Amino acid sequence: MGVQEIFVVILVTGFCFQAQVSSFQNLTCNPNDCQALQDFMTGLSPVIDGWGNDFSSDCCKWPGITCNSSSSLGLNDSLDSYRVVKLELPSRRLVGNISESIGNLEQLRILNLSDNIFNDTLPISLFHLPNLDLLDLSSNFIFGPIPVVFDLPSIQSLDISDNNLNGPLSASICVNSHHLYVLNLAVNYFSGDLPPGLGNCSSLHHLHLYDNDLTGGISESLVRLQNLTHLSIQSNKLSGMLSEVGNLINLVHLDISINLFSRAIPDVFHGLGRLQYFVAHSNNFSGQIPLSLSNSPTISMLNVRNNSLSGPIDLNCSAMTSLASLDLGSNQFDGVIPSNLPSCRHLDSINLARNNLSGQIPETFKNFHTLHYLSLSNASHSNISSALHILQQCQNLTTLILTMNFYDEELPVDPTIQFAKLKVLIIANCRLTGSMPQWLSNSNMLQLLDLSWNHFEGTIPVWFGNFGSLFYLDISNNSLTGDIPRSLTELRSLIYWNICSVQEPSPEFPLFQKKNASERGLQHNKVSSFQPTLALDNNNLSGEIWPEFGNLKSLHVLDLKFNSLSGPILSSLSSMTNLETLDLSHNKLSGAIPHSLVNLCSLSKFSVAYNQLDREIPTGHQFGTFLNSSFEGNNLCGDPAPPCLSFSKPQPQPHSKSRVEYMGVVIGIAVGFVSGVACFIVTDRYVWTWHF
Repeated sequence: MGVQEIFVVILVTGFCFQAQVSSFQNLTCNPNDCQALQDFMTGLSPVIDGWGNDFSSDCCKWPGITCNSSSSLGLNDSLDSYRVVKLELPSRRLVGNISESIGNLEQLRILNLSDNIFNDTLPISLFHLPNLDLLDLSSNFIFGPIPVVFDLPSIQSLDISDNNLNGPLSASICVNSHHLYVLNLAVNYFSGDLPPGLGNCSSLHHLHLYDNDLTGGISESLVRLQNLTHLSIQSNKLSGMLSEVGNLINLVHLDISINLFSRAIPDVFHGLGRLQYFVAHSNNFSGQIPLSLSNSPTISMLNVRNNSLSGPIDLNCSAMTSLASLDLGSNQFDGVIPSNLPSCRHLDSINLARNNLSGQIPETFKNFHTLHYLSLSNASHSNISSALHILQQCQNLTTLILTMNFYDEELPVDPTIQFAKLKVLIIANCRLTGSMPQWLSNSNMLQLLDLSWNHFEGTIPVWFGNFGSLFYLDISNNSLTGDIPRSLTELRSLIYWNICSVQEPSPEFPLFQKKNASERGLQHNKVSSFQPTLALDNNNLSGEIWPEFGNLKSLHVLDLKFNSLSGPILSSLSSMTNLETLDLSHNKLSGAIPHSLVNLCSLSKFSVAYNQLDREIPTGHQFGTFLNSSFEGNNLCGDPAPPCLSFSKPQPQPHSKSRVEYMGVVIGIAVGFVSGVACFIVTDRYVWTWHF
């Protein structure tokens, strides 16, 4: 073929292509689809930017709308047009209801209205769309039941989680949904038993029903889901036997936590050859860890915290080659810490807290180089000196929690101890003696330090101010003396705190349970759940409160109660703009409460009780919400304390004296006052101070 012939072919092809493009460009949105979208829009606010309100606007060009031509969809429409196949408007803060007209979009493949504020019931027509592949209405405020009739033959992913839906789960969900791959009904108010029809969703891989009010047991139909890889049914009221779970041979992730399952954990894990995550915490399981679980080569996370499991901890680390996270906390395990745990070569997080374990930290932990997180709190471990010398050799250790152990021992001061990578250190409520150890000054990466409820003596080290990442310091309830070091007012993370800079040691574990005044305790699940805090209360600290405390603009809690601090409360504290708790009670502070403290808009807890304060209590803003108990034990006046005394105004006298007599009295008083002032100035120099 010559050059001329090739040129002709290219030219003809170009004309054909241009003609095809032109024909497509002439196509517009199907009028029925356009009407359905306009009806949908009438129930919403605000108006969606870019959406037209009449038929002259091509709906296929509206934001969130995707169209395909009728011919490409295999339709034999008499008038070829574009059909709406995708309606995607997530996170638009749309308010209103989902119109029944949505069911008229018969070619719709994808509907995503997640993360909005839809606050009505589900339209029945929505569940009769023959071509719908994906439906995502998650994170709205939709209420009511799922429609009884459920006919979505093409559906592959259905997510209506995080709403206010209630009633029983519809038994018809899986009647005609043979392609359903993901079903997410979590975080709602569904109740009743698991419907027997779930077993008909033969293609289901992900089933998420967590955080509902479901009762009963795991139905027989559920265990017919042979393709299921993820089963999340935590946070319900499920009970009964679990032996049938062993039939779900493709499970990778199984979470049955926070339910009412009891008796022994069934020994069925030998058949679950793909299982990586087994989370069963907060049930009523008893007995020991089954052999098939303690020998599983695929388990990466094992979490059976907060049950009634007992006996010695017996794990075959030679077989458990994938184990990375182990949480056996809050059970009744006894004996000693297994010395073979370092043989689990991928194990980096261990929680053995709140058990009946005793003895010392095994010497083998010196070689535990993968360990990042270790919690051994609330047990009967001994020899803290040995423990610290061993654990310092865990080269990657970032979180160490030893609370409520080593009772009445002395914290070692050996300067060779070093925890260079430590970010969280909690050795609280151990009744330890001694002083703040110098070796701690080498832990420059500390973010959280809690040494409270011990018997430490001496002064607060000046080098505490060198911890550039420290945002939580609790050394309360000790016997510390001396001044508060000025260096604490230079803690960078309390001046410029960024929660994004906090690195969670193990997001799967609750960090620890913090003792509080009610003795009930407060569980903190993450480091970021701790407020930026300086807790120096219940010691014997003296001196004044530094004016530089006002620099700590990111501080949320300042607790200095039950010390011997003196001097005034400085107005510079009003610069701590994020302060929520300020407790200066039971000290020897004097003077007035600065009126500028009323500008602390976030302040919700405040006490200056039992000091030596006087004058009027400031008024305004949140100060009007504080009870009298916040101010008692002082010489304060004004609401809510007793009223302030003031000079009473002179009462009008009868008009029995002449105006001249009154003028004489006034002139006499004035002359006497001026003479008195002159005498004071001549005889001596005085500094005038007004006392109220």
